Order: sequence, then structure tokens, then C-alpha cells
Amino acid sequence: MYAVIGLGNPGLQYAATRHNVGFEVIERLAYENGIKVEKRKHRALIGEGIIGGEKVILAKPQTYMNLSGQSVIEIMNWYKLDNKHIIIIYDDISLPIGFIRVRTKGSDGGHNGIKNIISCLNSQEFLRVRVGVGEKPPGWDLADYVLSRFNREEIEEIVQSIKIASDAVETIIKEGPQKAMNQYNQKVRE
Repeated sequence: MYAVIGLGNPGLQYAATRHNVGFEVIERLAYENGIKVEKRKHRALIGEGIIGGEKVILAKPQTYMNLSGQSVIEIMNWYKLDNKHIIIIYDDISLPIGFIRVRTKGSDGGHNGIKNIISCLNSQEFLRVRVGVGEKPPGWDLADYVLSRFNREEIEEIVQSIKIASDAVETIIKEGPQKAMNQYNQKVRE
């Protein structure tokens, strides 16, 4: 069993922002696999179903980004999952829009949601799918940037990124993280 957890902030004011791409990937996975993510449990909206023959929990923590670890640890404890069976999906400003990265471990990279998850799990070793949202433009405040919406020129690329991230999650579940890394981790164009 896997828990696939997309990070974001609850509430309409945060919908479709850069910080909420994790929620968007969960919604796509839910749609593609006929899973309803609407049960309120473990400080999250949760759905249970099957992807690639494996039982999965899809989750969108409702704790706000900076406290995501509280929901993640509750889900892990309830379903008795180890770190190898959670997949965290989140936005990454160090990747251009259109790029994703699959990793099995790593630092928080300055991402407060990941920082909180690492703190709650007391480990940096968990599967993650980082979705590029583009670098913060000069003069912008970081919080304002990640809470901004994509502009018209970026929408097509982010929709494609969400599809690719969703496919990468399915590959992790069906064929393992190494196959997903080989298939989806692209070299960032300079």
C-alpha cells in the first residue's frame, strides 16, 4: 500500500496557485483512477482506491503547507506505512515549469512543507515528486510568488507537468522509484 500525498493549502483563495500543484496532481490521479478524495480524516481529504494493482491512499492535507507533516505522520501511523511507501508531491521553485524530479530522499531545499515533514518523520528518506513552478522573479517576495497563480503563457506547461507528475507517481507504484527516476528526471535546459 502507498500513501500519495500532494501538498498545498486548503481554501479557494489558494486554488490553482504555484504552491498547490501537489493538490492538482492528486486531483488528476483521483480522476484518472476513479478515486473520490472527499473523506475528512487524518487532517486531510482522503480517498482510497487501486492504482496499478496496488491499494493507495490519495491525500490532500488540510493543515496548511507549513504543518503538512502533522497529516503525513497521522496517515503513516494509521495505515502502518514505512517511509518507502509514502510519495510526497510538491512545488519546486528550483525547477523550471515543465520539469519534474523524482527522488527517494533529500533535504527540504528551503520548502517549509517538506521541512515540517522531515521534522515529523525524523527522516529525509521518503519518496518525492517535485514539480517545477519556475524560479522567483527578481524583486518578488517568495511567499507572494508561490501563492501567485500561473500566467496565461505558463498554464499549458503546468497542465502538462501535472500530467507528467501523475504518470511518474503511477510508474513508482507499478514499477518502482528507479524506473520513474530514469524515465521522468530530465536534464534542465540552460
